[in-house]
Amino acid sequence: MRFTATSLRANLYWVLDLVAKTGVPVEIERAGKVLRIVPAGARNKLAGLKRRKRYLAVDPESLVHIDWSGEWRP
Repeated sequence: MRFTATSLRANLYWVLDLVAKTGVPVEIERAGKVLRIVPAGARNKLAGLKRRKRYLAVDPESLVHIDWSGEWRP
């Protein structure tokens, strides 16, 4: 959800209760910037991912020149 600063001011306690109840962050637009109200302890969705050292088992340049026209079926 996104609010302007004025609408946040008018509904401040309702917005805070909403964030506390649902855990869903609320965005506020002020002076061309977007601010967020998030529950304490909220984690980034990607924070739990395991870091991998190697992503591809082949040289990335070899993938650029693969011809898939023989595999394509419209």
